[in-house]
Amino acid sequence: MGAGSNAEHWLSLLLTPGLGIGALHQLPLEAEDWPSLSQRSAAELKQLGFKPASIRALHQPDPDRLQACFDWLAMPGHHLVPITDPLYPPLLKRIDDAPILLFVNGSPDVLVQPQIAIIGSRKASTGGLQHAAEFAHALSRAGFVVTSGLALGVDGAAHEAAIKAGGLTIAVGGTGPDQVYPARHRNLAHEIVDNGAVISSFAPGAGPRPGHFPARNRIISGMSLGALVIEAGEQSGSLITARLAGEQGREVFAIPGSIRNPMARGCHRLIRQGAKLVETPDEVIEELRPLTQELADSLRGLIESETLEEPELTLPDESAFCSDSSSDDRQAQVLLEAIGFDPTPVDAIIERTQMSTQTVSSMLLMLELEGLVHAHAGGRYSRAS
Repeated sequence: MGAGSNAEHWLSLLLTPGLGIGALHQLPLEAEDWPSLSQRSAAELKQLGFKPASIRALHQPDPDRLQACFDWLAMPGHHLVPITDPLYPPLLKRIDDAPILLFVNGSPDVLVQPQIAIIGSRKASTGGLQHAAEFAHALSRAGFVVTSGLALGVDGAAHEAAIKAGGLTIAVGGTGPDQVYPARHRNLAHEIVDNGAVISSFAPGAGPRPGHFPARNRIISGMSLGALVIEAGEQSGSLITARLAGEQGREVFAIPGSIRNPMARGCHRLIRQGAKLVETPDEVIEELRPLTQELADSLRGLIESETLEEPELTLPDESAFCSDSSSDDRQAQVLLEAIGFDPTPVDAIIERTQMSTQTVSSMLLMLELEGLVHAHAGGRYSRAS
């Protein structure tokens, strides 16, 4: 299960700077042939449009980072699931910037089951946490996998409730699979591994850099049939995830709250923008149940997974969570300089910055969350005045 003998070649693709899913899709190759790129000659790669730096990285990936990947994969319950694997999440595969591969700690089988994303404030009220627990419990009992981001607040409450209900849950990390962020959710991460999976699109050693979390949010919404937002402030990252869900064609649900609760304003805004107002889990189940049929074909023909040894989670020292954000700051400045005050198409921003599609997408989401850029219809962005 997983990348098998091609693991090294898939990892070479992941570790090559600037080689994202967009660039790979532009090649005259089927996805099954992508791992062969690292075995092709420099002349062949040049003919395919690769630059010298990318050719060197493909042929000679960073040995320390590559070894860190193999060390992680050697542990029980650890898997590599590339985009060509039948266990790769079928809905995630359809989005434009799907990750090339996923690191999975736990059961990869859970990735192809119907998922509902439950997201919300890290500083949720007592009522918000209760709503998260009630909805996650009911949705789990109805057969949905609860997917979230392992964050404090609503995320953690949803994961915990799904486990207590005897259901399955998936946590999508914004770090490499060898780290748990936030650190206080270490025990919860262990429980999730035993009752689903903790996954990441980042290689081992990657810390919790700000630019990683927009990419994490795209995976949360991309894997799920719908996204339920429970308490979100006006500048909440959950609103970004909800917008992504809508752009990806997913259902968006929001629970209304008191007009005096600042954590309800984001949900109210979503409802005004067309999200479905829900007051009970049954309303979500009624909307999503018909959509689960489209996942049936992905489940047919899958071989029953072998019984795995009890997985173990490798946890770093606290110092591993310290990260130098200077690289992110430089990229953000370059991106801002490439965006005018008039709405600018993403393609033009990519051309001006010479950054990869994935990097630009992640940085735009981060800048939008910080209020430095505005998103417009048609995938255009402008600088905030």
